[in-house]
Amino acid sequence: MAILYFASGFPLGIFYDLLPVYFRQQGIELRQIGLLSLLGLAWTLKFLWALAIDHYRRHRKWMFIANLIMASVMLYLAVHHGFDASVWLVIGIFTLSSATNDIAIDGYTLEHLKKNEMGLANGVRIGFYRVGMLAAGVVLILSAFISWSGAYITAALIFGASGFICLGAPKEKIYAHTPSLTLLAELQELFLLPRAFATVLIFALGTLWLINSGAHWSATIPYFWTKSVITALLIFLASLIARAWLPPISASERKLTQGPLFGALMELLRRPHIIPVIIFILIFKLPDTAIGFMIKPFWVDSGFTAGEIGFISVNLGIAFSVAGGLAGGWITDKIGIFRSLWISGLLQALPNLVYALAASVVPKAAMGAPILFKYKLLIYSASVAESFAGGLGTAAFLAFLMAIINKKRAATEFALLSSVFALSRSLAGWASGFGAQNLGYASYFLLTFFLLLPAYLFLPWVKKMLHYAAARKDWDQT
Repeated sequence: MAILYFASGFPLGIFYDLLPVYFRQQGIELRQIGLLSLLGLAWTLKFLWALAIDHYRRHRKWMFIANLIMASVMLYLAVHHGFDASVWLVIGIFTLSSATNDIAIDGYTLEHLKKNEMGLANGVRIGFYRVGMLAAGVVLILSAFISWSGAYITAALIFGASGFICLGAPKEKIYAHTPSLTLLAELQELFLLPRAFATVLIFALGTLWLINSGAHWSATIPYFWTKSVITALLIFLASLIARAWLPPISASERKLTQGPLFGALMELLRRPHIIPVIIFILIFKLPDTAIGFMIKPFWVDSGFTAGEIGFISVNLGIAFSVAGGLAGGWITDKIGIFRSLWISGLLQALPNLVYALAASVVPKAAMGAPILFKYKLLIYSASVAESFAGGLGTAAFLAFLMAIINKKRAATEFALLSSVFALSRSLAGWASGFGAQNLGYASYFLLTFFLLLPAYLFLPWVKKMLHYAAARKDWDQT
């Protein structure tokens, strides 16, 4: 798990830590850097192809191919300079490959883990995922000595090595899956059950909205949303007519939970309390995600060089991230998932106050300009607190997601639930550029602290979902 989650975290570190610094140093506006985060929607939409990995399995080969593709993207950036359309394309390919890598790793590890291993496993998982993210700081340090091209080549070598190591992991487990409907039979059943079909259409419109937020089709196609909604309504009307005019059928919504395409979605939506739980998943990490994409640009605007940013992240960030992940796993084992969510929810937002204080007192400076020791100490303290608290919060959060997963559909269900979280990360990253540019760093960082409050309103339903999942012994059958 340590090796696999290093390979899972490293691409995210490249995307969220290295690329913003690189583009800011090239003079790219904050607004454009914020828009770049929309390419992170690949982590939100990964549920669309998680089904393929659940079906074809061979998790290790998926990991291997994804890492080789990401290595190729790094090599392209090593020789290409600028911020044109091709850069958007290759970074999009990069995030798609990273999301596929995550699906395969999550499905692989969730199938191997037993319930009594989740606390320690989450500590290792979070710790080394953060190690992978912060290893991008090594690339930042190298960029000061061997240029950005040399740093990107180094990243490509790390991706290549990760791919071969993942390929050598132990073989996948053999899981007994409940016989499912064929794809054609599933679509026929859905079409003749208007309520279930309406759910699928809403799901499709939501997915289209996510894609449009990055592709901006609505800006170029007249009446895009009007046409989309009317089309969905006409298809739903056809479903109602077919249900009314065709002879009685044996279709049932329970049977649809066995479908190959929407079965996991149907099964999730049938669970009690799922709507408030989904809202909780969406907003629990908002304080962390809303500030994350603007931290490194703030460092750059405060005068820190890429080498300095990478140095503090590597030397202190890694240690405190691993410590936070292990501590979070230990705390979750000792006091339980529900109580650890209460505590970690507050702790993960406290570093935002430190960053708000730093932004209010540290003056803007040209990159490489002398920085007073007290300002360095304040920003470094914020970084250390963010690394440790992030590990604590994520350990409890992922333990919750793992606890409500049906292992028979581990890759798909975890992708669906984690995609809800990734949605908040992508949208918060997109909004962060506008927030920081219009409010200023200090006011925006302070605002992000108070984003923790809404999640606490949904904790009663979280507790009920944990009880429901604990009673489902059939989910662990192999």
